[in-house]
Amino acid sequence: MPGQTGLGEFDLIARYLAPLSAVAPGAFNLTDDAAVIPVPPGDDLVVTTDAMVEGVHFLAKDGPERIARKLLRVNLSDLAAKGARPIGYQLILGIPAIPDEDWLQRFCSGLQQDQAAFDFPLYGGDTVRVPSGLTLGVTAFGSLPSGTMLRRSTAQAGDDLYVTGSIGDAALGLETKLNHRLFSSAAMMFFDSRLHLPTPRLAFGQGLHGVAHAAMDVSDGLVQDAGHIATASGLQAIITTDAVPVSLATRQAIQDDPALLSVVLGGGDDYELLFTAAPQQQTALAALSQSTGLAITRIGRMVAGQGVILQDKTGTPVIVEHGGFQHFGGP
Repeated sequence: MPGQTGLGEFDLIARYLAPLSAVAPGAFNLTDDAAVIPVPPGDDLVVTTDAMVEGVHFLAKDGPERIARKLLRVNLSDLAAKGARPIGYQLILGIPAIPDEDWLQRFCSGLQQDQAAFDFPLYGGDTVRVPSGLTLGVTAFGSLPSGTMLRRSTAQAGDDLYVTGSIGDAALGLETKLNHRLFSSAAMMFFDSRLHLPTPRLAFGQGLHGVAHAAMDVSDGLVQDAGHIATASGLQAIITTDAVPVSLATRQAIQDDPALLSVVLGGGDDYELLFTAAPQQQTALAALSQSTGLAITRIGRMVAGQGVILQDKTGTPVIVEHGGFQHFGGP
C-alpha cells in the first residue's frame, strides 16, 4: 500500500475499528477479548464465515470502499439464504507491511456505509500482519425463530426450483476484468456494479420461512450451487436453461456470443437466492415477490436421482464447459 505510516495495531483498532462498534453494546468498544452477541428469546443464533483474499476474490485496484462493502454483503447473503435477521459481525483484517492510513480510512468508510444500510455493527475480530496481499474475513451473526433455518439438504422430490433476480451479470463483469472482454459502456458499468456490490436478499430470505423447503445463495455458479442442493438432499436438479432469468444486458451479450451462456450458468458472484418449494406454494411465493419487490423465476424442478441436468425448453441437453468455482481441485 502507498503512503505507509508508523500506525501500530492498537492505534489502528482504536482509531479506525472501534468507532464501527459504537452501536453494539456487547462489543465493549473493542476493549475486551470477546463480545456478547444478543439473541432474542426463542431464536437460534446463525453463524457464517466468509473470507476474501487479494488476487483470488478481488484486486487491490478495486478500491478499499468497494472491497469492504462486498466483504460485508457476501456474508449478509449467507444470512439471507438461511432466512436470518442480521445482528452483527467480527472482522479479520490481514494487512501486509505497515498499514496505510488513507486506505484504512476509506476501507472503514465502506464498512460504515453498509453497516448503517443493513443495521450490521462490528463486534470485534483480529488484526494481523500477513506476508503479502490483503486477507480479509468476516464472521457474521444472525438470528431466526428456533428450528426454522433454511438448509441445503431439505429439498423434496417434486419441488420447484427457483432463483431470485438475474443470473450471470457478475460473471460477465469478471470477464471484462480478467479477460478484457468488451461490451457496451452501459453494460460494462452494470456488470461491474453487480460484481462489486451484490445485493443481499435479506427480506426475501426471511419471508421464505414456512414456504421454501431448501435454500442457499448463488456464490460459486448456478449449476454448481444447484448441484450442492441436489447432493445434500439426495436428489437430482433439472434446470431449463431458457428459463434462467438474465438481465437485458446479459441477454444481449449471449445473443452476440452464444458461448457466453456457459459463463452465465457456471460463473459465480451472483449472490441471488436459489431455493426449492412445493408447487402448492406458488401463490405464497408470488405474494412474497410482490411485497419485497424482488422478481423470482421458476427454473426447474427436483426429482429422484442425482446431479444436475441442463436442458433447453424442448428437452434437449445443454452442456456447459464452466461448471463453477472451486478453491481446490477445480479447473
